[in-house]
Amino acid sequence: ELPKIRMPRHLRETYIRRVGDAVNIMIPFQGKPQPEVSWTKGGQPLDTNRINIRNTARDTIFYIRQAQRGDSGKYELTVQINGAEDKATLDIQVVEPPGPPQNLKLVDVWGFNVALEWTPPADNGNSEIKGYRVQKSDKKSGKWFTVLERCTRTSCTISDLIIGNTYSFRVFSENICGLSDSAAIASGVAHIEKTKNTYQPEKIPQRDMMEAPKFTQPLTDRTTTRGYSTHLFCSVRGFPQPKIIWLKNQMEIREDPKYIALIDQGVCSLEIRKPGPFDGGVYTCKAVNPLGEASVDCRLDVK
Repeated sequence: ELPKIRMPRHLRETYIRRVGDAVNIMIPFQGKPQPEVSWTKGGQPLDTNRINIRNTARDTIFYIRQAQRGDSGKYELTVQINGAEDKATLDIQVVEPPGPPQNLKLVDVWGFNVALEWTPPADNGNSEIKGYRVQKSDKKSGKWFTVLERCTRTSCTISDLIIGNTYSFRVFSENICGLSDSAAIASGVAHIEKTKNTYQPEKIPQRDMMEAPKFTQPLTDRTTTRGYSTHLFCSVRGFPQPKIIWLKNQMEIREDPKYIALIDQGVCSLEIRKPGPFDGGVYTCKAVNPLGEASVDCRLDVK
């Protein structure tokens, strides 16, 4: 019986493993009498200190206890009987999270907008960079919020910033393993200047300072990726302080661990934890106080 390698379907494409994972592959073959089996990499014998090969009459087992990036490459398997032979190639790619982006710069600040630029990471983790995650933090809260996910360019413009706030920015790189362990942080900060107002003498009694709710920054439509937590933001003013109600498709969001609603200094945020396709739809933020109510809408798409 002529030698024949029966390469499993999932091994006909690149076999991907993370650094530190075990590689344990069994490849069956046929042939009589028992074939002679040999493995090479780049035409050279394998390093038996790292790679263990065990052969039987019907299959060969390829085993690495803890994979390293240097184990990546194309391995050639040859099964031979009296001059007749069959060959197959095993392509292994060992990957790890990438390094952070480099040279993150705050290029320009104008109005409510900020422009950022950076360069790709020095180490891509032995895998293609799928995109970048951009986050902002305002000086008042010190919390980091994601403003862009899977940004495929090495520059971006961040809009709808709040007047009077000072912002810092950072960027993570992302490959098939996930986000980089650390982020590049822009050296400068962006201060969104307040508009100058002329002082007007008080013309109304103090009791008339009550104001119906009014949104000073609306919600904006968002697109996110399934399984990646996302945030919706808007800002509102009013006196007395309005009660904030969030709705999804006109249904009020009540006590639900998937959602975290916060309001700080008039900035309303709704965190949607690890959204699925059913979490897409129209989200509404409604503000209510004794003088009236106001609301803003946005659409969330989950891909």
